[in-house]
Amino acid sequence: MTAKEAPGDVDVVLVMAEIFRLEEAPRETRVIFSHADAHARFGASVFWVRRGILPDAQMAGFLEFWQTRRDGMKRGIVEVIA
Repeated sequence: MTAKEAPGDVDVVLVMAEIFRLEEAPRETRVIFSHADAHARFGASVFWVRRGILPDAQMAGFLEFWQTRRDGMKRGIVEVIA
């Protein structure tokens, strides 16, 4: 949450399945896996990681880091499982 009326950006962390392979993803979806391209096209800061790459404790730390705003407050996290 922000005090800005129209913040103009969104931060996204994608945690993909262990079997996910970017080269097998549909071409039209690959833009979201490129931080620079996603930012330029959608105004979104997108980061992604494959589940299983990090131990559970490190994954929790990774998510905690991205949940914490610059002012130390926590952002809400929405988990979407598809």
